[in-house]
Amino acid sequence: MTETTPRPAEQSAPPPPPRAQERDGSTDGGPPLPGRPRRTPPPPEPYGPPGVLERLESAAFSLINRSYEWHELPAPIGLLNLAVLREDLRRHNLHDTFGAGGERDRRPTEQPAPYRSYDGSGYDPYDVDMGRVGTRLDRNAPLHMAFPDGEDLMAPSPREVSRQLLARRGFVPAPTLNLLAAAWIQFQNHGWANHGDNEEAEPFTVPLAADDDWAEQGGGCPMRVNRTRPDPVSHTTPSAPPTYENTVTHWWDGSQIYGSDEARCRSLRTGEHGHLILDDGRLPADPRPGMGCLDATGMNSDYWAGLSLLHTLFAKEHNSICDLVRSHHPTWDDERLFHTARLVNTALMAKIHTVEWTPGILDTPVLRHSMNANWHGLLPRWVTRRFGRIGGEALSGILGSRTDHHSAPFSMTEEFVSAYRLHPLIPDEITVRDHRRGEKRDVIGFDDMQGATTRTSVDAYGTSDLLYTFGVTHPGALVLHNHPDALRNLKRLSGEHVDLGTVDILRDRERGIPRYNAYRQMLRKRPVTSFEELTGGHPGDTPLLRELYDGRLDRVDTLVGNLAEPRPAGFGFSDTLFRIFILMASRRLKSDRFFTTDYRPEVYTAEGLRWIDRNSMVTVLLRHHPELAPALAGVSNAFAPWKERS
Repeated sequence: MTETTPRPAEQSAPPPPPRAQERDGSTDGGPPLPGRPRRTPPPPEPYGPPGVLERLESAAFSLINRSYEWHELPAPIGLLNLAVLREDLRRHNLHDTFGAGGERDRRPTEQPAPYRSYDGSGYDPYDVDMGRVGTRLDRNAPLHMAFPDGEDLMAPSPREVSRQLLARRGFVPAPTLNLLAAAWIQFQNHGWANHGDNEEAEPFTVPLAADDDWAEQGGGCPMRVNRTRPDPVSHTTPSAPPTYENTVTHWWDGSQIYGSDEARCRSLRTGEHGHLILDDGRLPADPRPGMGCLDATGMNSDYWAGLSLLHTLFAKEHNSICDLVRSHHPTWDDERLFHTARLVNTALMAKIHTVEWTPGILDTPVLRHSMNANWHGLLPRWVTRRFGRIGGEALSGILGSRTDHHSAPFSMTEEFVSAYRLHPLIPDEITVRDHRRGEKRDVIGFDDMQGATTRTSVDAYGTSDLLYTFGVTHPGALVLHNHPDALRNLKRLSGEHVDLGTVDILRDRERGIPRYNAYRQMLRKRPVTSFEELTGGHPGDTPLLRELYDGRLDRVDTLVGNLAEPRPAGFGFSDTLFRIFILMASRRLKSDRFFTTDYRPEVYTAEGLRWIDRNSMVTVLLRHHPELAPALAGVSNAFAPWKERS
């Protein structure tokens, strides 16, 4: 469904974007910067073994966590527990897949540019290909744990897991969130990782039970599921686990809006004032054959109305940022305005995700403090504004700190991709409401607003009413028996007919995601010792899991375990899954020089940094849709339920 241009890491780097600014004095193909020229920092020191104090902290919390989890401790101690846990994860759960087959050749970035590249290359001064489109997804699991299940790939049948444990028995809402939160995470995830189109040759054959109605639903018998497209260039030895390529950039760079190659990006731009193309406030239709039902944007795979709303909103935001920057710098040309606005827009999305979406789905005081500290630091913000950075990452936040990849080159990981299997968030039907009076307009199914019906549904109901509807509608809770029927019987735009519940289970097994108890242990969490402990407050599921997995706790799938596991108060998903987040959420910021050493006014402009600092999801919505002000009155987090009109 998506246009991708994968490039193996061994190929030579592409040329930088055209040097449109050279007539203004640039010598590196990028925008000229005032003040002193940027100097390449010295190579980072290896992330060495922990010091004595760090070892003592790690050992102490390891002992404490045998009896009490971090969320059961007093808040200040719980926060320290999380900080120590993150350091342990940084040392032990970042694995370069080249480690099993020798180091690849790393070439330096000859002229690091003061803007984000089109394909993700050139972010690291010592490795031009780090994070680039077409480089592989790495691992959080040690490589010896990252092999596919082999003969056990169908044990138990992933279709039976979907039917008996995932299938929605009745919609269970997540009452503290709205549907915008569900659309947001897919919107962000599409900018981080994608495996590309699946292989059609030699699909998996999934056995069906005698009473399975898949054939009656229009699927084949037996069920066929295409395999993940393999890494097109083998970089490791035959004894190493299989690897897969990321067909989008790994960085938090807004590539879902801007694309992961220059040709795609330029096709989305007007060529004037840095703007993206908008047609009467809407993204235009994708001009490629058979794709006119989708928006023309950087990434429109698995597209639906929720994604269309957010892609359009942040395309508008990009253009507003261009206008702001141009008002301060009227001589700047299209290229410089575009790249500056992209930096600011991307950083604003990263801020929204860090300090709004994440505390929204993980609603505890410790997490609110933790995620704000990731972005702003523990010191009051006025201190940083007045005196600049004081101390390290903990006090002043990651922004503007030293870039650090920790124990492996930066990349997205297979375990991180797996962590975002959050399909229960999607409801099977939505009641569309009028944003002015709150009146019911229609009830539509998910199939009426995805794939071939995406743009027609937005046209039919309008952006304002759909945004309001998403704001007052709850998503589904991330629990067992809550996968939407619409996604378990999904007809994709490509013509493929799939049960995404089955696919979710099969993909983890195919890509070597450790099963649940092994997954817990690799993340420094005590394994469960019984099915009763796993199912916690839902004892009715205990015999079902025990029977399906033939009494073997070691065979419980990670997705199932994470949906079944009792969770901390206020958490929208499991603490086990959360550990991948605390590692990778800060890593997306800490490894990116545009959030660290290059987060400065010479790169972003002073007005760009103020825009990031002063805005939120609520202000973005109100800037482009002031008609939503009554519904957003008093709402501090746009991903929490809005005020219903009456």
